[in-house]
Amino acid sequence: MAEGIFSKFKEYSVAEFFKKNRQMLGFSGKVRSLTTIVHEYVTNSLDACGEAGVFPEIEVWVDEEGEGKCRVKVRDNGPGIPKSHVGKALGVMLAGTKFNRYVQQRGQQGIGATGCTMYALVTTGKPIKVLSTHAGTRLECEVGIDFRNNKPLVNVLSEAPGEGSGLEIGGSFGEVKHEKSAYGVYEYLRRTAIANPHATIIFNSGPERFVFPKSVEGLPPKPAEVKPHPLGISAHDLIEKARGAPYQKVSAFLQEEFVRVSLNKVKELQEAVPEVDLGKKPAALTWEDAERLVAGFGKVKWIAPATDSVVPIGTGQVEKSLNSIIGPEFMYVTQRSPKIYRGGIPFVVEAALAYNGKGANGEILRFANRAPLLFDAGGCSITQTIKDVDWKRYGVKSLEEEPLSIFVHFASVHVPYTSAGKQSISDEEEVVDEIRNAVMEAARSLQRHLSGKRRDKELKGKRSAVLRYVEQLSKDMSELGGGKAADGEEVKGRLLKMVEERYGHGKDEGQAEEGAGGREEGEAPPGDGEGGEEE
Repeated sequence: MAEGIFSKFKEYSVAEFFKKNRQMLGFSGKVRSLTTIVHEYVTNSLDACGEAGVFPEIEVWVDEEGEGKCRVKVRDNGPGIPKSHVGKALGVMLAGTKFNRYVQQRGQQGIGATGCTMYALVTTGKPIKVLSTHAGTRLECEVGIDFRNNKPLVNVLSEAPGEGSGLEIGGSFGEVKHEKSAYGVYEYLRRTAIANPHATIIFNSGPERFVFPKSVEGLPPKPAEVKPHPLGISAHDLIEKARGAPYQKVSAFLQEEFVRVSLNKVKELQEAVPEVDLGKKPAALTWEDAERLVAGFGKVKWIAPATDSVVPIGTGQVEKSLNSIIGPEFMYVTQRSPKIYRGGIPFVVEAALAYNGKGANGEILRFANRAPLLFDAGGCSITQTIKDVDWKRYGVKSLEEEPLSIFVHFASVHVPYTSAGKQSISDEEEVVDEIRNAVMEAARSLQRHLSGKRRDKELKGKRSAVLRYVEQLSKDMSELGGGKAADGEEVKGRLLKMVEERYGHGKDEGQAEEGAGGREEGEAPPGDGEGGEEE
């Protein structure tokens, strides 16, 4: 009996696993699947342009090819992909430049673009097509996947000298649906433009063409790649890093492989865990040693990790972007100071409130490392934290009924996504606290603005009510005084002056306070901007 069961025992590759569990990568539902494809290609283009230090110019095409089928193509002006890496980048699961780097990036796992290749194959049977111009070579090829072995299948169509650089990638995809909805491609690109004001994004949808031009002239600084902090390490990670480490002593290993570990800190650590010999080779560390060291890390007072690895969008850039695309009546932007979660992972939270602009009532704009989070909102800590705020306290009766857009951006070297689909953030305590504090700070400024609007409306109402009686009152007062018609005009003038002095200065206090909300000195206030210009 047992032999019969184990005769079917089989080893599966990670590509086969995700082929059967594609919903884990965001391929669930026709609209979401199409948006996921565009998301993966566009985020890769933005990261590539960032690495190359160029202003991203990204063009997206989505054309319907029949019931439930679309052709998607994305072109960028990045560095392209060399021939030796095309297969690995687009046809191998869990392969890439991002997973093993401790640096802020949009992608993290080395799955996304290969997931799109997988989806094209399983829904249409067709490989994706790639046109890459890199280092003077123009390569045109088709890429598929050997699912059983998680290996790429590359068919080179042409290879010739080429000028410039960039990548054009696309294919035919089934089980998708193209629609202009809150979860469609247009909305995804609109939000991408908000979080990436340095990028020019063009969207071609059949005969329609939408342009989101860049709204800032400076490139964001590149985030620095850093080493992990001792407080963010586990016993298993410590053992794994120690294996094969080219150091003669554990003390040297700790100083070279972790940030904020100095010789003095090593001495403090040795005093905290005297039972661990820091003079032996790292490879000789046992599991018990690793557990003691991790416990010892918690007994030593460490300097917080460096924050140059985390690059937020910036208050001025967020404001220009929201003004360009949403064009609100009032806006407040705030950027919190860098914090750490899980003991050693740095992060920054930015938040903004845009009132009475071109956005849905109570819309929540969620972002992680400049990438929009369009789906799985219910399970995201950003959504839950915003909804938990007592909005009535800030003059907002119902979040869903107010013309309010709430922007939250989470930037970190490691985003705690709840799944491989990368659409929601887990409720890490420190992260939730920072989101709440940022949103409440912005809400206080909104409260002042709304209070000013209400006060101004009340004053205008009183002024209007009093003005209805000025004409008759001036005549009556003149007659009672035995005066002439000219006297009545003089009385009327005096009454109007009194009304203006009393009710004519209903200046919006919220607007007066508006400049306190993260606007850079000397910048003009928000005006009526156009987002997604349709040509």
